[in-house]
Amino acid sequence: MSEQQLPVVVIGAGPVGLAAAAHLVARGIEPLVLEAGPAAASAVRGWSHVRLFSTWGELTDPVAEKLLAPTGWSKPDAATYPSGGDWAEHYLQPLADVLGDRVRYGATVAGVSRTGRDRIVDADREGQPFVLHLTTAVGGEERLFARAVIDASGTWTTPSPAGASGLPALGEKAAADRITYRVPDLKDPAVRARYASKRTAVIGSGASAFTALAALADVAQEEPGTHALWILRRGISGSTFGGGEADQLPARGALGLAAKAAVDNGYADAVTGFRTEAIERDGDGRLVLVGEDGRRLDPVDEVIVLTGLRPDLSFLSEIRLGLDERLQAPTELAPLIDPNQHSCGTVYPHGHKELSHPEQGMYLVGMKSYGRAPTFLAMTGYEQVRSVTAAIAGDLKAADRVELALPETGVCGGAGLFDDPAAGQADGGGCCAPAPQLVQIGVGAPITVAAGEEPSSGGCR
Repeated sequence: MSEQQLPVVVIGAGPVGLAAAAHLVARGIEPLVLEAGPAAASAVRGWSHVRLFSTWGELTDPVAEKLLAPTGWSKPDAATYPSGGDWAEHYLQPLADVLGDRVRYGATVAGVSRTGRDRIVDADREGQPFVLHLTTAVGGEERLFARAVIDASGTWTTPSPAGASGLPALGEKAAADRITYRVPDLKDPAVRARYASKRTAVIGSGASAFTALAALADVAQEEPGTHALWILRRGISGSTFGGGEADQLPARGALGLAAKAAVDNGYADAVTGFRTEAIERDGDGRLVLVGEDGRRLDPVDEVIVLTGLRPDLSFLSEIRLGLDERLQAPTELAPLIDPNQHSCGTVYPHGHKELSHPEQGMYLVGMKSYGRAPTFLAMTGYEQVRSVTAAIAGDLKAADRVELALPETGVCGGAGLFDDPAAGQADGGGCCAPAPQLVQIGVGAPITVAAGEEPSSGGCR
């Protein structure tokens, strides 16, 4: 079989992977989608209870819609907000079903390389097809060949740890029975019982942390004794809770406001400037968080770690990737999304050029393309695969014609700035972290900031 007769292998049957397959089909190129889970969108199903802050109108790919149309599929109300479960059930699984045998479940990719060439060998490298090793659901091993590989496996399986250094805190693994790295489904009675009338630490400062804080506050209104301890590595400023009403994604702004209400109403205490170094157990088996400064917090019953996600690059060790040393995102894309530099506004349009690697024909797309950078939107991934599949098809004119307009966050800055006291002082945005302290944020209480620092209405995220 010639290389052009080989399929393009897509790793991951999530939103972006399935969209990539739909675009390949539309261009007459045979895709093969490898999904480790038992159904499409296995990662999305892992947070099926969480409502997205994007509407249905922003969550479906136009080419995929055309593929679905002959089946009688109709697009849900474009102005409504689905849950992860809704997204999987009403769009992603039907799309996978239309693709049929082009999607294989229970297929975990264990390695990707060039046929007969490890990453060292130059000779005739680009003339060799890709080879993928995979394991099946029953433990078998297989080998597949591909003309190109689109890795849309995401970052869901590799959450970041509680430790501020990026490594697990000392004792974190031993305390696994009381730690989760997901937003818990507090509408599930069994899960609710785990947190009701308990003291829970929430570590993180993004949308997932906001969701957990708001959900715990709802439980606290019905279950006395339910309380959250919100752990922040930086201080609290006027923009800690996101863009609010200034966010062009209204549901995202509302989520931050809901988290603010949770702390304003006394359902949570905030610990600022705290960097977790260790997690220990007290005599009752509860967990004690220890900071890098040696400070020990009062015991908690549970810990929810929501410090971000990171890409799994282990099965790409034989592929020549060009990755940014900080974000682990493609080198050309990283400056456009780097939270150390990226300010408010839209993401600069990007496509196959920014997503390419030294290994020609290899692409990382979707969440995985952003490496450790946050705030990825589905429409970004759909535009990525539109460009990438055009490049694979040899239609460089279409591949280069990248058009992407994303809603503004309503706030500026990024995670990297928040850990740098000088950054907040330089731009007047109030980003510098105060000394570690426990603050109660009650109704009418002033926002807590560092000495000599003015609260900011923007400038940090």
